[in-house]
Amino acid sequence: MLDLLIGGLLRGGMYVLMAMGLSLVFGVMKIPNFAHGEFYMIGAYLAFYSIAVWSLPIPLVFIVAAVGGFIIGGIIEKTVFYPLRKRSKKDWVLNSFLVTAGISFILINQAQATLGVEYKGVKEILAGALKIGTMSLSYDRIIGFFIAMTTLAFFWLFLKRTKSGNAIWAVSEDETGALLMGIDLNKIQTLTFSLSCMLASIAGAALLSIIPAYPTMGVQPLMKSWLVVILVGLGNIEATIIGGFAVGLIETYATYNFGASWQDVISLTLIIMVLILKPSGLFGKRQKV
Repeated sequence: MLDLLIGGLLRGGMYVLMAMGLSLVFGVMKIPNFAHGEFYMIGAYLAFYSIAVWSLPIPLVFIVAAVGGFIIGGIIEKTVFYPLRKRSKKDWVLNSFLVTAGISFILINQAQATLGVEYKGVKEILAGALKIGTMSLSYDRIIGFFIAMTTLAFFWLFLKRTKSGNAIWAVSEDETGALLMGIDLNKIQTLTFSLSCMLASIAGAALLSIIPAYPTMGVQPLMKSWLVVILVGLGNIEATIIGGFAVGLIETYATYNFGASWQDVISLTLIIMVLILKPSGLFGKRQKV
């Protein structure tokens, strides 16, 4: 049981990091971002080149991934979503969904054309393993979990303790009220999208030694992120932490009891039941879109 609990928490930590960014963008901007997984891919590629080509120290590897995801996210927001907001007053959710699907397609094909389709990974970031009871945990998994939790802690402090973070909360709660209080919506929305992409990029970098970089690697993390977000409720940023660990534990126990091929079946069955019984999610409220 202890082995399963630890495995579930390690898995859930990455789900939280990915889903937090997805929930943030929907909560603030009402964008169902189906290109979120491609920023996970971008982070993995940046980490690979930082380690294998540029030979950067390990701490700098994650900084490069974070900054790269943040900048690319900001560029995409300013060049795509900012003009779309000015012209798309109705059907915003549908239009933004179609745009993110297009961005996903472009990023995947661009990666295939410029970086190739072969896997690019590293054998290990830090050699060795830690023994906990009968379980042996590689230091790479521990580092990945530590990076995820440290990132979430700093991100949470940013949201709660800074003026920009409070502005993000205000916009997610009431956009009109935030505008009346003098908050610049365009700046906050650009910042929000950039931060969301940064979180996904860090997740991709943290798991490089476990999941190598390749162009379509973002599909699975995207699906897991949506499982978490739907489970707790769209735009419910705080509950994402609970949902991420819950999905990680559910999948770990499902794999142990029924086999790896059943983990997605059980997770999806759970989500279907939640949607039938409580369409707004376990902790969600009806969204205004």
